[in-house]
Amino acid sequence: MLTVEDYLSGQVLLIDKPLHWTSFQVVNKLRYEIKKTFNIKNIKVGHAGTLDPLATGLLVLCTGKMTKQIDSFQGQVKEYTGTLVLGSTTASYDLETEINETFSTEHITEDLIHQTTKQFIGEIDQIPPVFSALKQDGKRLYQFARAGEEVEIKSRKITIQEFEITKIEGLEVDFRIVCSKGTYIRSLAHDFGKALKSGAHLSALRRTKIGDFNVANAISIENFITNLTSY
Repeated sequence: MLTVEDYLSGQVLLIDKPLHWTSFQVVNKLRYEIKKTFNIKNIKVGHAGTLDPLATGLLVLCTGKMTKQIDSFQGQVKEYTGTLVLGSTTASYDLETEINETFSTEHITEDLIHQTTKQFIGEIDQIPPVFSALKQDGKRLYQFARAGEEVEIKSRKITIQEFEITKIEGLEVDFRIVCSKGTYIRSLAHDFGKALKSGAHLSALRRTKIGDFNVANAISIENFITNLTSY
């Protein structure tokens, strides 16, 4: 069982983030529980890479002196699995916002879907979604989006190592992606729809790996708290 000294000297915690939680909510919850359990005033807790509220899966948290390693963890290769829906788009590129446009899908075959993934392998230019926490001109991009303000977003280089289609069922396409830091899977889904001369949006996303860390070894927030309080 970990002691307060263990958490202060530094731990790497693998948490399976639940749906609808922000990454910051997870950090704040665990920090609160550690402080309460050990009756301490403060402890550093940070995460090594944000997950959207509508995404689940691996969130790497560092405590105490291990927070100095966050940048090195953030830079590691990540793996995701998820589902995209063909034939429609949303402003946020996922289910946070309503469908804003629909497209024909009659020309899309399973072979075309598989072939189109090849366009995204390697180093590519990607424009982050306007519904994101990236800052521009001192404001978060989602603040511009929610205010209905136009903003020009610069593209950036990312690397897709693997893009595998794992299942196709009607307009729903399941995938597995291995990618570099800074990749937005929502943008990838949106661009994939365009490449199919149609549209697409993300309906589910799960992060399964960050470097050598695997979600199979992660625990739920509830189990973390149970382990803490049984100290």
